[in-house]
Amino acid sequence: MAEYLKNDSGKNSVAFPGKIAVVTMPPSVNEDDYHSVDRLVAKYGPDKIIHATWPEDFINKQEKMTEIVAGLAADNEIKILILNQAVEGSNAAVDKFKETRDDVFIVYCTVNEKPAEVALRANLVILPNELGMGLAMVKQARKQGAKVFVHYSFPRHMAIQVLSDRRDAIRDTCAEEDIVFIDSSVPDPLNDGGIAGARQFILEDVPKLVSKYGDNIAFYCSNCHMQVSLIKAVIENHAIYPQPCCPSPYHGFPEAIGINKENSRADLRMVISEACRIAEEKNMTDRLSTWPVSASMMFTNVGAEYAILRLNGDVGRNRIDDHALENCMNSYIKEVVGEGVKVELASFEENGVTYNNFKLVLMSYLDF
Repeated sequence: MAEYLKNDSGKNSVAFPGKIAVVTMPPSVNEDDYHSVDRLVAKYGPDKIIHATWPEDFINKQEKMTEIVAGLAADNEIKILILNQAVEGSNAAVDKFKETRDDVFIVYCTVNEKPAEVALRANLVILPNELGMGLAMVKQARKQGAKVFVHYSFPRHMAIQVLSDRRDAIRDTCAEEDIVFIDSSVPDPLNDGGIAGARQFILEDVPKLVSKYGDNIAFYCSNCHMQVSLIKAVIENHAIYPQPCCPSPYHGFPEAIGINKENSRADLRMVISEACRIAEEKNMTDRLSTWPVSASMMFTNVGAEYAILRLNGDVGRNRIDDHALENCMNSYIKEVVGEGVKVELASFEENGVTYNNFKLVLMSYLDF
């Protein structure tokens, strides 16, 4: 069994051979992804954790992505590689990595590559159950009083199978729930108008739609860059926001409602408490919601903890141990936010094939 050590914070951490390398989005793209490494560094020490970031404009810098991951392969002490997010280009980068390293446990989080191809390369894949989330967020919006549901996205995202399938699930569930579904195309923040143009579109379009359909209208956007603008516009127009694209109390909420970022990273309970207070102040109680913990932060940490179990021989090598993985999730949730959060775990299925190493996660909602 694994040996336990005391870290600087006084908490027990598990000794493991080698290092963990984590590649995240830069903070300008997704702060949750970027800061998901903080807890690992605090727990295991900076000498055990290597943190790299994808290029901000990753879609046009695929060769740079491969260079980043190939550079990590040169460090023979790396025994765990975590990609969060595993955006377009991750598979090519991992293929290059595996040319010289086949002894590393690879974790993909929140993937944008084709699922079957991802499952062939990663030892463990963790992401939100996008199809299940499509159904769940519509039911959540219905509970919040929504009569109309707006889905904001753009062609690049809709070319990703799992995202387009989720959009279809949202549309079909809206029909079942007697909710008007609006499929709205927004500017791609990686195109000529940039992030500023995409955000401005949101700020201008939300009030137009609220004026047309009334304030019992829910808004969802598939892109990280637009969440702050969308939350602000929803609050200003007394609309409904069932969840961010990356479910988390950190994703968009602190900046949108004026919570100090530095303090928010240190205390998730404070973020939730302050968001509830501001929602009440703005007459938005129960019209804003998300998952109780950051999916992105949880996936990086749970992926690392499960990989450590594997390195230390505490779980089998041939299949993912669902019970052990659920325990890792429940331990993380209990530590950061407490009890009472329900997690559902399922394996991805496609064309009659079940991928045991590809795990889909759903979580109960937190209403502000």
